[in-house]
Amino acid sequence: MKKIAIIGSIHEDGINYLKTNNFECFEIEDLSKNNLIDQLNDVDGIIIRTAKLESEIINQCTKLKIVARHGVGYDNIDINFLNEKKIALGVTSTSNAVSVAEQVISFFLYLAKRIDKSDQLVKKGNFDQKHLLPNFFEMYQKKILILGFGRIGQAVAKRCLGFDSEILVYDPFVQKEIIENNNCKKIDFKDGIKIADFITIHMPLNKDTMDLIKKDEFVIMKENCILVNTARGGIINETDLLWALKNKKIRGAGLDVFKEEPPLKSSPLFQLDNIVLSPHNAALTLECRKRMAVESAENIVNFLVNKSELNYNNIVNKENLRL
Repeated sequence: MKKIAIIGSIHEDGINYLKTNNFECFEIEDLSKNNLIDQLNDVDGIIIRTAKLESEIINQCTKLKIVARHGVGYDNIDINFLNEKKIALGVTSTSNAVSVAEQVISFFLYLAKRIDKSDQLVKKGNFDQKHLLPNFFEMYQKKILILGFGRIGQAVAKRCLGFDSEILVYDPFVQKEIIENNNCKKIDFKDGIKIADFITIHMPLNKDTMDLIKKDEFVIMKENCILVNTARGGIINETDLLWALKNKKIRGAGLDVFKEEPPLKSSPLFQLDNIVLSPHNAALTLECRKRMAVESAENIVNFLVNKSELNYNNIVNKENLRL
C-alpha cells in the first residue's frame, strides 16, 4: 500500500479520494524541520500546502516519487533538488482560478467604491451626509492591466469583460493570438502601467519578477490606479508601496500576499485606510478547498498507479522527468 503524507490540513474530500484508491495517508501538523525529516522518510508521496520543503528534508525521503502542491505557486519547495532526485512536482492548476479571480474583483470594487467609508457613515448615524464621502468610480470602460495570463489571469479577464472594461495583458510568454482570442490586448509592461486604471498580478515569484512593481512604476501610474496582488508578495516592493499609498500616488491597493508571511503586526501598511488586506486566502473558498484537495490527491494517485489518467499539465517538471 502506498503511503502519503499530508503536510498541513486539506479538505476531507481529498483524504477520502486517497483512501478510496487504497492509499494510506496521514496528516502532519508539526511543521518543524526535524519532525518532517522523521515523519517523511518512508513516504511515496507528499501533499503540501505552504510549509517549506527544503533539500535537507527531501534528501531523507528515500521512497518519495511525487510532491503534490495544494495550490499553484511552489516557491516553498526546492524544485531544483526535486529535479536532481527525479521527483515529480504536481500543482492544482485547474482548481483555484475562479476563487482567486472573484477575490480580485472584490478588491477592485471595494477600493473603487470605498465600501468601508459608506458603511462607517451609516453606522455612525450620518446617513444624510453623503457629501462627506470620497468620489466613487466604476469599472465600466476602464482599462484593466493583467500581469500574467495563465488560468487565473484569464479567469480575471473573463469577469472584467462583464463590466465592459478594456483588458490589457502583459505576459511575455503568451502569444498575442491567444490574448486576442480572449478579447484582450497584448501590451508592453511600462506602457500598461502608465495607462491602467486597475492592475492585477498573476505571475510566479522568481528573479525576474522580484520587486517588479517598485517606485519607478508607482511614479508613472495614474493617481486613481488600484493595484491588487493575489500572486506572491515579493513581486511588489512593500516599502515603495507604502510610500505610494501614503503620498496618494495611487488610489489604493489590495493584498492577499506579503513578502514575509505572516507580516509583522507592526507593519506600517496596517495604519493606512487606502489598502485592504487578506491572509493569503483568496483560494480558500469552501468550493476551491474541495477542488484543490481532490486535484492534489488525483495527481498523487494518477502519477503513482494510473498514468493514463494523469493531467500532465499539472506536472511542473515533466520535461525534466521526460514524461
